[in-house]
Formats: sequence, structure tokens, C-alpha cells
Amino acid sequence: MKIDGEHIQSIWFEPESDEVCIIDQTLLPHSLEIISLQSLEETCHAISAMQVRGAPLIGVTAAYGIYLALRDDPNSLNAAVSALAETRPTAVNLQWALQRMQENLNGLDFSDLPGKALETAQLLEKEDIAVCEAIGEHGLGILQALWNEKNESQDALNLLTHCNAGALATVDWGTALSVVYKAHAAGIPLHVWVDETRPRNQGAALSCWELTQQKIPNTLIVDNAGGHLMQTGKVDLCLVGSDRTTLGGDVYNKIGTYLKALAAHHNNIPFYAALPVSSIDFSIVDGLSSIPIEERDAIEVSHISGITEAGNIESVQLAPDGTAISNLGFDVTPAQFITGIITEKGVFEANEASLQQLLD
Repeated sequence: MKIDGEHIQSIWFEPESDEVCIIDQTLLPHSLEIISLQSLEETCHAISAMQVRGAPLIGVTAAYGIYLALRDDPNSLNAAVSALAETRPTAVNLQWALQRMQENLNGLDFSDLPGKALETAQLLEKEDIAVCEAIGEHGLGILQALWNEKNESQDALNLLTHCNAGALATVDWGTALSVVYKAHAAGIPLHVWVDETRPRNQGAALSCWELTQQKIPNTLIVDNAGGHLMQTGKVDLCLVGSDRTTLGGDVYNKIGTYLKALAAHHNNIPFYAALPVSSIDFSIVDGLSSIPIEERDAIEVSHISGITEAGNIESVQLAPDGTAISNLGFDVTPAQFITGIITEKGVFEANEASLQQLLD
């Protein structure tokens, strides 16, 4: 992604200092800070505290966490895998990346493990960039066809997105926003409605920041405004990412996605999920009862952080003391409400017969 005109990734390895560098996303958009990860413990904290977030980025970060663990103790593979697997239970890329690491490290001498782990983590990093760019290219055709239908009656194509599925959710490009970036580069005039995405406000803090950096027109809206905008003809297409998608086409994404899909379905608005094949859980067909939904700390709901007039980032309390709080991180959008699933291999229908082609 471009930040102030310069290209930067969400994660990268610095060979001279032997450290993994990440953007601390908990400080955006008010402060862009690069921090280094130098141990398994720091990596686990970065994932669980959402200094890195987004299913593809979590997977690559976990891969680097395995390297850092083995660099410190070549006999720690199993312990490292267990520790990282517990950081975020819903995103399937975490388990996928850990499995890739184990498969590539099995049977090696202890002395060879750190080097092979680093090589594999760097490979996953490069793969993620290529995969996300390909997702954008396949999605571009959808937006181009829609714009060809709309261009005589309106000035721009109006998209709605929920949460952040941009470069900050991956190594680079993003998933849903990769489609937006490719369409923008192709000259399609765009405007993006960005859900604030409570409680962590990834839309407000991250998506708006990313889109503005790329000079793509966008408007921040409260989470409950999307249905009204669809009802009044101000949304042409909904586009989201996914933390896990089942073989049957059910999409796990940030809490609130399901409501947007219902509104889109009622108003005959296309609703697409953009995701890498690695986010598809081919072992599960029906997602409504199979996957644990992560429940996060209540303080994310009871408090909110922002920047003061003095320029300080502070947290303030919203809810009364003692308020009972539920903070579910994800919901499930059933396949029947998904128009299509955009992957690096092409666009597929949200059903087992279509997605099975990816497995075959």
C-alpha cells in the first residue's frame, strides 16, 4: 500500500537486525508506528491484542512467530504452534499457516529448523501478496461490468464495505479492498461507504485511512446506516472480506456483516465476499453451528479510544459501571445471501458444488 506516497507492507522481515517488523494497527489512524517482534511471546501478543489483524495477516505473522520461537529454542516447535493457535480461534488462516509450517519442518534436524522456518515464513509472505493482487484482478471484472450498466445514470459506482479487508488485513493489497484498488487503477470512478465497525472501529480507523491514502473517495457511516442507504438506492454493491468461509459458502466475518447481507438481499443489491482460498475451511459445509465465535474483552464495548485536542490518544468509558456486556467478534452470513465469492482462482458461487472445484 501507499502511505504518503511511499510503499509499505503490513509486515516484513529485516535481515540485518533479524527482526519482524509490523505496523501497530492499534495506534492508527492517529499514529503510524512500526514495532519489531523478537520473540514468540511478542508475536502472540501482537495477534491477540490486534496489533496485527485480518485473517491473511494473522497467518503470516504466526509463521514468523514460529521462526522467532525456533531461533530461540529449536526444540520449541510444538509449544510454539500450541501457543499461536490459541491467540485467535475463528480465523482459519492461522491454523492453515501453522499447518504449512509444520509440514515444511517435519523431519528436519534441530539445527536446520530456524533457517527453514524463516524461508517458509518469507514464502508465505510473498504468496499472500500475489494472492491478494489476484483477488483484486478477478474482482475487477465484476465492478467493470456493473459500472458499464450504471455509467449513464450516475457519476460513480457506490460500494459499501464492513470492517477492514484492505492491505492492513494482509501483507499487501488486501482482499475486498484489493478489488477496489484495482478498479480505481483501471479508471472506474468509485465512492465507498465505510461502516465504522464497532466496537474496534476498524472501518473508521483503518479503511477510511487506507482509502484516503489511495485518494479514493469514501464516506464514514455509522454501522446501522447501511440498510437505509441500500433502501434509498445509494449502494450499488456490497463487498466484504472473510475470516473463515465454509465449503458450503457460509461466510464468517466481522460482527454486523450478516445484517448488511440481509439488507442487500432484500434490496436486490449484489453482496460479494473476497478472500484467499486459504480462508476456506474445506472440512466444514454448514457454518452455523460448527465454528467457535470469538468473544473479546468487554472493555472494547464499554470504552472507546480516540485522540484529544491536545493530541493524546486516550480511552474513555461509555457504559455505566457494572453493565453486562457481550462482545462477539464475528457472525455468520449464510451462503444464500452471498452473490459470489471472489478468490485468487476466480469468482465462485457460494455453494459446495462450486467451491469444491477449488479443492479438486
